[in-house]
Amino acid sequence: MALISRKSLQFYSSSTPASRSILMTLSKRLSFISGQRKPQNCSSVAMRMLYFKDKSQYMFCRKKHVQLRIQSLSVNETVHLCGDIGSSPKSDNRWMDEQLFFKKLNSLCTSKDIFDFLSSLEVMSDIMASGALQRISEVEVDDNGVKNPEEVLENEVFRALCFQFEFESSKLSNTGLLNALQALIKLRIDPQSTLMASLLSEGEERLGKGQLTVKNLCALGESLLELERPSWAMLEQIVNHVQEKDIEKWSPREMVMVYKMLQVTVREGEQYQDLLNRMNSVTLTIVSQLSPKFTSIILNSLVVLHQTQAVPLVTALCKHSVNHIPYFTGDELVDVLEAFLYFGHREQIFTEVLETHVPKSIFTMHPQTVSKVMQYCCRKMILSKPIFDAVAEGFISDGDRFTTDQIAEYIIPFGTLNYLPPSASSLFGKLETILHTRFSHFQPHTLLKLLHSCVLIQRYPVNFLPKIFSPYFLQQLQAQPPGLDRTVTSQLTQLFLTVTLECPFYEGPKLLPKYQVKAFLKPQTSLDVHLLKRVKTGLLYLLKKRIYFASEVSTPYFYTVDIEIKLDEEGFVLPAAQCEEVHRRIALCVDGQNRFCVNSHNLLGEEAIKQRHLQLLGYEVVQIPFFEIESLQNCRKMADYLHKKIFPHTYGLSC
Repeated sequence: MALISRKSLQFYSSSTPASRSILMTLSKRLSFISGQRKPQNCSSVAMRMLYFKDKSQYMFCRKKHVQLRIQSLSVNETVHLCGDIGSSPKSDNRWMDEQLFFKKLNSLCTSKDIFDFLSSLEVMSDIMASGALQRISEVEVDDNGVKNPEEVLENEVFRALCFQFEFESSKLSNTGLLNALQALIKLRIDPQSTLMASLLSEGEERLGKGQLTVKNLCALGESLLELERPSWAMLEQIVNHVQEKDIEKWSPREMVMVYKMLQVTVREGEQYQDLLNRMNSVTLTIVSQLSPKFTSIILNSLVVLHQTQAVPLVTALCKHSVNHIPYFTGDELVDVLEAFLYFGHREQIFTEVLETHVPKSIFTMHPQTVSKVMQYCCRKMILSKPIFDAVAEGFISDGDRFTTDQIAEYIIPFGTLNYLPPSASSLFGKLETILHTRFSHFQPHTLLKLLHSCVLIQRYPVNFLPKIFSPYFLQQLQAQPPGLDRTVTSQLTQLFLTVTLECPFYEGPKLLPKYQVKAFLKPQTSLDVHLLKRVKTGLLYLLKKRIYFASEVSTPYFYTVDIEIKLDEEGFVLPAAQCEEVHRRIALCVDGQNRFCVNSHNLLGEEAIKQRHLQLLGYEVVQIPFFEIESLQNCRKMADYLHKKIFPHTYGLSC
């Protein structure tokens, strides 16, 4: 550890025994150009031995980095070897205890107060100085960058500290060096400046010599990750060093930092997998100690690193995340939800806590976070009315400021899960207003998905369909991935069929036959073959012969009927193959669990529109939901159920 005197720029090195402590006194001249300026008295501000000369050295900052000017210096150095312990600065009454220093420092909330405090001190250690830089970065940096760059970077105390860190980096303790590096990166100091180059070079040298502890290695790695163009070689060198350490002794913070470094250093499938396996095992034992931030970071790392085999850890982290939902930042919650989706995990209690959190926070949550919540619900088929109702209110209030992708992500789940909130009229009125003003801003495929989701819940975008069916828009769809694939053409066809069946007043352009599919593609609501088999067995018991019903029947109207029964004019069942004298057609919809929202009797949008359209096409639709027949134990009970369901007014059949 080194000690810094603001008056004479003194470094006291405690890296050697006290009997050989080194006192280095530097007389420096600091010069810079700011028009024609006269020398100023700096004794009350920073260092008594600094005064202005002529030339300036600029550290030009790129992109988001701020500009720091460190003046060119002429340095006269005198090194004194002090042979007794009494010369140690800690015996000097100018020394302030580190604990008291940091207690005072952490109570200060502005950079001005911090600089005033530092100016009142005669001597401080490099750990105290670097801690001061860190505190400055904490109070002066927010999501938009440095709040008052000129006030900080032109302050002479700050510049004096930067000068000493640059030219005396080799005398710094590991903690002082790495804390200063982290703080300066946070303050957006140009990574290619001489100051940063000196600190990074010193860190790299100590890394190569194996002088850094796990804590030091993680701090250095964290700093490198904050740079726009980190040194991959240094990061790999750090990872190579840490994998030789005892993982069971790592703190949660150190574990998190190694996960983050592995995210950017792992380039091959099996690279560092042994290290990851050991880390995953140890992390499982400390899950309960993880903060919201650490929980989200590790989950995100497991996703990026494709750790699909780490099921016990993923499960534990997902369960642990339930406790942190109210405390996650928006980005952290997004990472957690992404992990739930990636690993296919679902926790009922997680949804329940979300149902409490989202309605309370909907007007303060970032739209991207809400979008991810809706994506999670949609893909997991979770119809949470408290969440959806709150999201609807949020959209009505603030939808104008959302991006087009966010608008789609808010609205599409309503159609997918077949739910209209109490505020549906206002919700879709708001959507229509936005579409009128921003229609051309939407990507073609996003727009198609959005409008298709609307018709699933009987909200008909007739004012926009002429543009959707226009050759120009269809060419746009074809030109952008995934082009006019089966899913896209199915959505177009269903839009066209919807306006044909449900909006007879529509007189705009039609969808040309070449863009229409012969049958809809619905992998999400595919037929439950086991449930179908049970129903067919019951029908056979009821109708006596297999010829009287057909399964998985393709229709001329794009839909496939699960089971079709034909009746003549008098209500007698006809052979399924017969085409003449068919007076009525009964469509049995055998709806397994995958056609409903999770833990719900609410049909998904795709199945709801199918049954609605089959009715409009002349079928008598009879729904056979899984929850009505799962308790029926034998064929006779199934046949009795089907009899009452299909033929409620008759008690006997003549075939």
